Amino acid sequence: MHTKTIKQLSALLHSKQISATELATLFLARMQSSDLNAYTHIDEALTLEQAAAADRRLASGDSTALTGVPIAHKDIFVTRGWRSTAGSRMLANYNSPFDATVVEQFNAAGMVTLGKLNCDEFAMGSSNENSFFGPVKNPWDTRAVPGGSSGGSAAAIAAGLAPAATATDTGGSIRQPASHCGVTGIKPTYGRVSRFGMIAFASSLDQGGPIARTAEDCALLLNAMAGFDPRDSTSVERAPEDFSRDLNNSLAGLKIGVPREYFGPGLAPDVEQAVRAALKEYEKLGATLVDISLPKTELSIPVYYVIAPAEASSNLSRFDGVRYGHRASQYSDLSDMYKKTRSEGFGEEVKRRILVGAYVLSHGYYDAYYLQAQKIRRLIAQDFQQAFTQCDVIMGPVSPTVAWDLGDKADDPVANYLADIFTLSTSLAGLPGMSIPCGFGQGEKNARRPVGLQLIGNYFSEAKLLNIAHQYQGVTDWHQRRPEGV
Repeated sequence: MHTKTIKQLSALLHSKQISATELATLFLARMQSSDLNAYTHIDEALTLEQAAAADRRLASGDSTALTGVPIAHKDIFVTRGWRSTAGSRMLANYNSPFDATVVEQFNAAGMVTLGKLNCDEFAMGSSNENSFFGPVKNPWDTRAVPGGSSGGSAAAIAAGLAPAATATDTGGSIRQPASHCGVTGIKPTYGRVSRFGMIAFASSLDQGGPIARTAEDCALLLNAMAGFDPRDSTSVERAPEDFSRDLNNSLAGLKIGVPREYFGPGLAPDVEQAVRAALKEYEKLGATLVDISLPKTELSIPVYYVIAPAEASSNLSRFDGVRYGHRASQYSDLSDMYKKTRSEGFGEEVKRRILVGAYVLSHGYYDAYYLQAQKIRRLIAQDFQQAFTQCDVIMGPVSPTVAWDLGDKADDPVANYLADIFTLSTSLAGLPGMSIPCGFGQGEKNARRPVGLQLIGNYFSEAKLLNIAHQYQGVTDWHQRRPEGV
């Protein structure tokens, strides 16, 4: 049962072949026996209470396609009942008095919350090693990172610890862990999903999205997840959409842009081989490959690591020990309390980004760094718009390599930053992007580590992207592969 898709589980629930309570109990048992450290908080009583309510809705006929289906939430979305920690000591015991809009929407659909998923602290990281609660392990190879910051979400789906998970993507944090764990994830257009109740990292970049086994499942989740929210000033007001509406459209005549900058010297040969093989499958489906250029790709790393830390330094200034969260136990005055609280509450990567952000926003450096980064950000977005005059969708690798070993890049933050080279520019431009499984690495060590294919669309083209992914998954079985023992 734990290997079935959301669509399959929905059919079983609605035909009364299994109850929501039975399904939740099954997943709770799997979660309790897992050693992947994917979850930060589980409350069996709360989960079963929601499951019982879902069963009542199913019995009365007042149900949706998602009613009774279990879901787990990245611990960056605040939730009533379950702790909301953002993977940080600063919020290790924080209990939110309200639900994030995304959580509200899934509750309204009748989904059953399994618990909160581990993530890099305040969503800052590419490996899920920055969590106060310890690193998440990759279910394909427990020596490897699962990717970050949504590593708990991707690992839980891959290991059969949940059929659906929420995640967030600031610079690639849905797509990269989905790639490293061999599952499917989509980052919607910026503004498509409400950020209300999402603990902020970089407000002009953060975007929520789903991770699941298939593109079809992601479409079902996005149907509930997307929508205008007046409580979020960055939410885009658009008519509701059915993101599964185009799932059976032919790909004949589709033009796929292949950026030459994504296939340079830094790309591992085994990743390139898997991605090239996937592109050939698309040609068999009727698509045409078009050579394109995204010339500002290499600038996305310095631009992102100016803008994101600047916004983080501002957003995280609220964690001062006064109103909520961690407070130092011993201090001499208010200033000393601030210093000790923040020194104790934040991890090394968060401190690093706060310092960088404060520096680039400081007097004398704002114009030289932050303002210039924003100008280049606009040029990066223009590169994409130029590319979309030549093609319908852009494809390439998600990450330059398969997942690396836990601890390999712990002492070299820049190496971690470089792992996001192919995902950052999409986030800076606010475009939708996906990762779908397309193969595995090569060699004794990498043969068990998945490779993801990245799909990038123009603004608000999620339905098209999901169909393009769905058609590929109809002729390949990479998304059906399971880690050993799952």
